[in-house]
Amino acid sequence: MNRIVICLLTTAAVSVTMLATGCHTGHNPDQWNLVWEEDFESSEIDTSVWSKIPRGTAPWNKYMSPDDTCYAVSGGNLILRGLHGNAAQANDTASYITGGLYTKGKKAFSNGRLEIRAKLQGAKGAWPAIWLLPDPCHGETGSENCRWPYGGEIDIMERLNHDTIAYQTVHSYYTLYLKQDTVPPHFATGTINPGEYNVYAVEMYPDSLKFFINDNHTFTYPRIETELEGQFPYDRPYYLLIDMQLGGDWVGEIDPSEIPVEMLVDRVSFYTKP
Repeated sequence: MNRIVICLLTTAAVSVTMLATGCHTGHNPDQWNLVWEEDFESSEIDTSVWSKIPRGTAPWNKYMSPDDTCYAVSGGNLILRGLHGNAAQANDTASYITGGLYTKGKKAFSNGRLEIRAKLQGAKGAWPAIWLLPDPCHGETGSENCRWPYGGEIDIMERLNHDTIAYQTVHSYYTLYLKQDTVPPHFATGTINPGEYNVYAVEMYPDSLKFFINDNHTFTYPRIETELEGQFPYDRPYYLLIDMQLGGDWVGEIDPSEIPVEMLVDRVSFYTKP
């Protein structure tokens, strides 16, 4: 499919007619201050920042496991693995097990640039992801904004199988339930270098989200003027999820012969404007 690239032409809310295609904006490090970085140089996961993602019933988390074989910190990398299940593992008869970490309840991000440098092994049925969900309601307990997708979802990177592209997407009540996924367009793809480290980034502003792969601007999702509900819920803190996922309707069936598979994360960096 054709990649759609959008640039926001003003810092105020804009109408769809003010959007233009074909723009390119690279990352200028002189415009940002590094305020936090995780470089995984320790030999252990920093539990003051990261927690293991628990298993759930959704396609993305149905194989999540706390088993230590799914996790490692080595050579300056966080390593998250997708493995064959082992019935001998205590209380776990899943066919596969996967590792994933999140910063939920420990560290949140907003109004800045979040950048992740990672290398992804390919496998049929592999679905590694780097994404953001609303920080647990930050005082909105009981609010509808606490439920997905009302608070929004920001997908900084999703890669399928052995693809040479990665997907960058936003989801919300507006895009999913109201089916407003083209006004404005809510995703794009960008080329990656398979087998090498790539840098995935999102810049979070009160009026837009800007996405990058290897400093190539893939698209911008702007706040627009609309009478419809929930178009831009992204002006709020979000926590980060990094996970090695396997299987599901989108990625397709898993090829057991291509498992195990790994995702290596070299660093996570967060910048704000001076």
